[in-house]
Amino acid sequence: MALPAPTLPIAIRSYGADSQVDRHDFAQVVLPLDGQLHMDIAGAGARLDRSLGAFVEAGTRHDQISDAANRSIILDLHAGDLDPRIADCLARRPYVALAPEARSLVAYMEALTLRGGVSAHRLRLWIPLLLDTLIGEPPRPRARLAPLLARVEAQPARAWTAQTMSAQLGVSASRVHALFQQELGTTPRAWLSALRLGRARDLLVRTALPIAEVAYCCGYADQSALTRAMRRADGQTPAQLRRQTRG
Repeated sequence: MALPAPTLPIAIRSYGADSQVDRHDFAQVVLPLDGQLHMDIAGAGARLDRSLGAFVEAGTRHDQISDAANRSIILDLHAGDLDPRIADCLARRPYVALAPEARSLVAYMEALTLRGGVSAHRLRLWIPLLLDTLIGEPPRPRARLAPLLARVEAQPARAWTAQTMSAQLGVSASRVHALFQQELGTTPRAWLSALRLGRARDLLVRTALPIAEVAYCCGYADQSALTRAMRRADGQTPAQLRRQTRG
């Protein structure tokens, strides 16, 4: 007699206006996909959306409600799945800003989940990457770069270079490179590439825009440029990602 396949600790769920107070012996990560969700974790409340996720420590009382359509990836993490150091770090700040890297990982897992293609092996590879992006490095001052990052995120299709970024900050291009290394641990070009690719994945998964228009909106010269970038980063094309999602 064949044994039933083990249930994977990940699902896409929606919540309504009725209170659903809960407490369980495993930790949980909430990653919003669409809409907004109000959560209360041990008396501390926040409104989650695609830019803000949540971590619920094992045994912690929590509640989630919403008065509008919403979807979230819910990831259950048992004791053996979670490094105590990471659990402590997330428990201290249960509401977590989702960086572009985290949003890209969420979009990838959403596509796999919707087409029923999540394997235990893929999940084991994905979870450490996700947790790493959630905890990040210890908080660093971003006062110098924050205004620039906000402008770039609002206009990713603009022809951004180290020179145009330096003009926005009123410093030299070499200083811009130094600030990116100090505050983000990367280069302006690498950060911009990750931002654009993450935005493109989101649009491919969540909209029906033509791929050429997605490329244009995200700062790529044409559809071929987006295809090359995605193939290098993900090993698949925009059309393949969209087919997986639609499937």
